[in-house]
Amino acid sequence: MTEEIRTNTQTLSIVPTGHALSLLLVISYLLCIAFGLLAPSEMRMYEAWAPLLPGFEWLTLSGFMFGLIGAYLYGWYIAVVFVPLYRFFAQRK
Repeated sequence: MTEEIRTNTQTLSIVPTGHALSLLLVISYLLCIAFGLLAPSEMRMYEAWAPLLPGFEWLTLSGFMFGLIGAYLYGWYIAVVFVPLYRFFAQRK
């Protein structure tokens, strides 16, 4: 069992994890933008995104692009931090 755990931790790599997390956050961002366009003004979620995404402005092309790039980069940041931590703690079992 210990050998199986060590083998599994070696297969978790930063690149596929970074792509997966970035895509997850980009899809979430796009869904929130779509929801903001369809929902009444008091239910919009862009106010939650604005502090987390520098340069984001509601309903501007530059703001949309800054938000999209920021969401993608956050996915990579999480992967770069998460994968080594996961490997470290998985090997300690």
